[in-house]
Amino acid sequence: MTETGFLMPRREIVSIWLPFLAIDRWEHQVTSDIAAHATVLTIESAHGPRITAANEAARQAGARAGQRLVDARALHPGINTVSADIEGDRKMLERMTLWTQRWGPWSMTDGLDAMLLDVTGASHLRGGAKALLREIAQSCERRGFQARPAMAATAGAAWALSHYGELYAIADNDNPLLTLGTLPVSALRLDAAIETVLRRLGLKRIGDLQRVPRQDLARRFRGHRNPQTNPLIRLDQLLGKVPEPMVPLNREDPPRVTRRLMEPILHRSLLDQIMRDLADDMVRELEAKRLGTRRLEMRAYRVDGEVAVRHLEMSEAARNASHICRLFASKLDDVQAGFGIDQVDLISTWSLPVALSQAEIGDEQQIEGTSLPQMLDRICARLGKGAVRIPAAANSHVPERSYRLSIPGEVIGPGQGEMQFYSRPLKLLERAERIAVVYATPEGVPRKFRWRGRLHDIARSEGPERVAPEWWKERSHVRLRDYYRIEDDGGRRYWIYRDGIAGDGRGGAPDWYLHGMFP
Repeated sequence: MTETGFLMPRREIVSIWLPFLAIDRWEHQVTSDIAAHATVLTIESAHGPRITAANEAARQAGARAGQRLVDARALHPGINTVSADIEGDRKMLERMTLWTQRWGPWSMTDGLDAMLLDVTGASHLRGGAKALLREIAQSCERRGFQARPAMAATAGAAWALSHYGELYAIADNDNPLLTLGTLPVSALRLDAAIETVLRRLGLKRIGDLQRVPRQDLARRFRGHRNPQTNPLIRLDQLLGKVPEPMVPLNREDPPRVTRRLMEPILHRSLLDQIMRDLADDMVRELEAKRLGTRRLEMRAYRVDGEVAVRHLEMSEAARNASHICRLFASKLDDVQAGFGIDQVDLISTWSLPVALSQAEIGDEQQIEGTSLPQMLDRICARLGKGAVRIPAAANSHVPERSYRLSIPGEVIGPGQGEMQFYSRPLKLLERAERIAVVYATPEGVPRKFRWRGRLHDIARSEGPERVAPEWWKERSHVRLRDYYRIEDDGGRRYWIYRDGIAGDGRGGAPDWYLHGMFP
């Protein structure tokens, strides 16, 4: 009882363990036939590649997390390997952690593959604790992730049950050791060295620690203040005698503006006016936070309970009210008002920082034009996002692979678009064309070349710039390239290269190609 006389509800903490988070996420990104092969995810270690996760086929072949790749290949020589994406897995776990807040007020990540969710006083809304755990597991399964949820009064007990207890385990709050005492000492989240010490002392289960005098354990682990190296601290946290710090993962609400209407509207002209007002409000909201919006969502709530949702994505972060209204105009034609719309929301679901810019000082009026991003937004709004492609830099030093055609607004992956090259021509041929070159020595500067039936005398040349093949993609017979920037006697400038070096052991005499032209 509290001082006010009300009985405080016992805490209900749910630990959701995703034992195959990394491999489940990888299987989402590949086809079913690729996922069926024995595959492991690996990271580099001091003793060579080490396995971090394995799919079902690989586990049946004997592969397991923590094992060296060379040992796994001794059991299964044909096993496939994929580099682990630790950062991607971490971000996925954070998204899943925010997603679980549909069942409770706060949640937090727990390590690299588990989540903690506080559902105190809310489990009865789902039909009880057992039904809630079953609903959580089924919801995770629909998202493609295997999950083992468990519930207890403390985070440590919930973690222990989810990892080592039965499926949908629930701790007995009146006598927690009745449920937890049979679990191994590994459930205390101790360092491997401390677990080894306990096993050598004959303390293999949590219940064994309770039968040992506390002063004996305190004397043995005196000076160990880190919970991971002190089984007494972990045991007290498990039983709720010592608090365990928990930091919830909070979601920052996106910029949102709303119009609640005194009378439902039925006509398109009124909806357009509301959208103009919302766009102005959204721009002010974004300006206050120094943000621009890349993705907007409009929700029109009807009096009959239906909600009309329209999405808009732009090629770059912007906060221009007229531009937003113009793009939404074509998306509102098919909105059905039904018996009327009584509320409209505009939400920026993807916002990015936008630097402030200095306007012109003076009496001259600004002449507003259409920028390239705005033009792309209009075309995409009319034809569809997938109908437009623009060139974008790619992470490759090989010229024909240094760009790709991407969808406007597509996010470039880490490291892409950051390559710094020497002076390159503005125009590249789709395929380098072979030319005949006259040169003084096999390694010398070209003197003349013939291209498309015409002979060119080389007046000036600069180079070479050596471009090595991408050895992690190419086969061993691919040769080095030496690029030259040249100018012929007519003042025309070209970009040519020698494919290979004489005596490199990768073919006969080097061939010459013309790859581009300078303005």
